[in-house]
Amino acid sequence: MNTKHLSLPEAYAETTYPLGGHSGRSVQMLTDALKQIDASIQSDKYGGGPIIEDFERKMADYLGKESAVFFPSGTMAQQIALRIWCDEKQIKRVAYHPLCHLEIHEEDGLKELHHIESILLADELRIITLEDVHNMPDDIACLLLELPQREIGGVLPTYEELEAISSYCRSKGIKLHLDGARLFEVMPYYQKTAAEICSLFDSVYVSFYKGIGGIAGAILAGETEFTIQSKVWKRRHGGDLISLYPYIISSDYYFDMRIGKMESYYKAAVELAGLYQTCKGVTTKPEIPVSNMFHLHFLQPMEKVEPLLMEVYEQSGVGLVPYLKVVNEEECSCEMTMGDRYLETPSDKVQLAIQLLHEKMKVLFEGQK
Repeated sequence: MNTKHLSLPEAYAETTYPLGGHSGRSVQMLTDALKQIDASIQSDKYGGGPIIEDFERKMADYLGKESAVFFPSGTMAQQIALRIWCDEKQIKRVAYHPLCHLEIHEEDGLKELHHIESILLADELRIITLEDVHNMPDDIACLLLELPQREIGGVLPTYEELEAISSYCRSKGIKLHLDGARLFEVMPYYQKTAAEICSLFDSVYVSFYKGIGGIAGAILAGETEFTIQSKVWKRRHGGDLISLYPYIISSDYYFDMRIGKMESYYKAAVELAGLYQTCKGVTTKPEIPVSNMFHLHFLQPMEKVEPLLMEVYEQSGVGLVPYLKVVNEEECSCEMTMGDRYLETPSDKVQLAIQLLHEKMKVLFEGQK
């Protein structure tokens, strides 16, 4: 592979063994899922029909909730969940982490569309604790917790602290919502079923394009009265497309394919993070991953690390990272998520790439003396 005229993401995509995720997001993903389906099956229509209702029932049972609704996006599902809880409590205030998806990735949709105020707990460097929850203002309709907290490396509270937060919220009449975009991926660390974790929450959102690797789509689950209201808001948001079956079929297909591999993905993240830490000037956050993801940090400027990585890709055929972003003038980072690709990569290839990375990073540091 000649990386001379390629960007880092392009070079990564050209490697024989890119380590992150499951596969490229090609149309083949849908083609493979559709091969398993009887072509005569009728599609869903405006949120109804067996193909959507059967999947919603399957997910409600798996999450241990009375009912579930399929949404085209998690952004829509979560704004609606918080709106329902605010309306029920007649309080337009919710609490969540400063790096919550609703706060930094949704163009203030919660505030502009629903006029809901957000109260930020903890700070950008750590997760929400029981003490933070105890110190919340009294007039909060709902607390949102993200498991794991993606933007700071995918970290988690202990299960005991999670139980304590849940108990406190119930004692105070505060609804507890789970941003479970990566819920399936934390089950191995907690050694709990999805239903056990979800039992601590009043409402739950899960994603089907992250660890599951589907095309798109989300489930919002809770008690029946909650999901009935969510369907009304789904229609108001324009989420009742005439048909959502490509998303539903791929979600169902890849859920069945990968839900049993979550422990393997988690162990792969722990293994790879440990290998990276043998490299000069490379660290991970958290040091020991608690899910299938972690943040990788290079203690050198991005303009120096990128060409070094390109050399590793060319010499080993292994794509270590898909991109880099600047942390500061002396550090760059990326997010790593383990899936089928890492499990299918020969260990000797990974070891070679890591050794090359270590040697090249070592030269960088020695040149600064």
